[in-house]
Amino acid sequence: MTDAIDRDRPQTELSPTSTDQATAADQATAADETVPTPAGRAAGHAQLALLLTGICMPVLGTALIAPVLPQMQRHFADTPGSDVLVPMVLALPGLLLALSAPLAGFFADRTNRKMLLLIAMGLYAVVGSAPLYLGSLTAIAVSRVLLGACEGVIMTCCTTLIGDYWSGARRAKYLSLSTLVTALAATVFLAIGGVLGVSGWRTPFWMYVLPLLLLVPMAGLLWQPPRAGAPGVRTPLEPLPRRQVAVSSLVTLFGGVFFFVLVVELPFILDGIGIRSTATVGLVSAVMALATAAGSALFPRLSGHPARVLVPVEFVGVALGLATVFATGALPVVVAGSMITGFSTGLLLPTLLVWAVHRLSYAQRGRGTGWWGGSLTLGQFFCPLIVAALSAAAGGLRPALAALTAVAVLLAAAVLWGLRRQSDPLIPPAAEPVASPVAH
Repeated sequence: MTDAIDRDRPQTELSPTSTDQATAADQATAADETVPTPAGRAAGHAQLALLLTGICMPVLGTALIAPVLPQMQRHFADTPGSDVLVPMVLALPGLLLALSAPLAGFFADRTNRKMLLLIAMGLYAVVGSAPLYLGSLTAIAVSRVLLGACEGVIMTCCTTLIGDYWSGARRAKYLSLSTLVTALAATVFLAIGGVLGVSGWRTPFWMYVLPLLLLVPMAGLLWQPPRAGAPGVRTPLEPLPRRQVAVSSLVTLFGGVFFFVLVVELPFILDGIGIRSTATVGLVSAVMALATAAGSALFPRLSGHPARVLVPVEFVGVALGLATVFATGALPVVVAGSMITGFSTGLLLPTLLVWAVHRLSYAQRGRGTGWWGGSLTLGQFFCPLIVAALSAAAGGLRPALAALTAVAVLLAAAVLWGLRRQSDPLIPPAAEPVASPVAH
């Protein structure tokens, strides 16, 4: 079966089981820029724009309605349990995304990825806009559960298709671009949600119908990459390299915590040093977001280094940034620390993503992407809970950040030791070009 996969996958991959089996031909194909399809089509800017827009849908699920939660709380004040259910309306999609993404990856590898994406986009619009006419807070919460499941499918399929359509340096560039775009989209959607919320708490939910506008161009411009084996023959799924997926998913879980920690806690840190102006808080958050974007933009230039170098250095950068934030009460120092942290996490996320999928074959990529996305989102979901627990145990937010700093250093050391035998770069250097395999 392995031979058939090697002949029929849309591009030649590095072996998912051993770094020592990589050949010059594998490296050359991994350095190719665009993967041709059986019909001779090649992905371009239109496909990239559609997939990046799709990846932003999970961000839309939370950022858009965050500004109207107080209005929802007042509207459902007489509903028993509203003090719990209203915040859950915001949190449920993220939790369900984390839980559903690995399952979505299984179906992405087993079925038609393009068709799965189109179905999820349509359902996303239906359940996402459901609060426009639902009168029960419980019913709204159920709709948000379904929304999170759709988000898991959309994120997994879009990210997997980026891996299918491009390879080598361009794949690394576009995967890092996906993390950058989602970070910027969160800021935009928060602003849009605040503006639309002036007209009432239900108004922002109209934005959830926008994915319907993407269905036609996605149906026409995206394609399902060819599968291994004879047409119409159902072949067994190629097993995942369990240790590789487990290790990258565990590290990504912690990466999600560190990526989200200052996003959530920075306003409280600033409040603790006497900075209560919302304009100042917003400005500092924007500066950190720009630093995150700069880190993501730099990643393609560093992707020739091995994960055992990049990941520890990035965790050390996170530790340095957090230590700078809690070391003093001076605003310029806090800003500098937030920038170091943001820049480091901006590098960390695309590194973890490429590390998670770069050795997976076409037949494994959906599941690998699903586990990565689920781990990242689960880390973000648990981040506020972890910080709250550490704050309660250590006696405040600053000691909690100190504890997280120590964890980041320990993670850097653990990854450096655990990957000590892996010296291959995330993106192999370009070699002599080889002919793309003919897909059947």
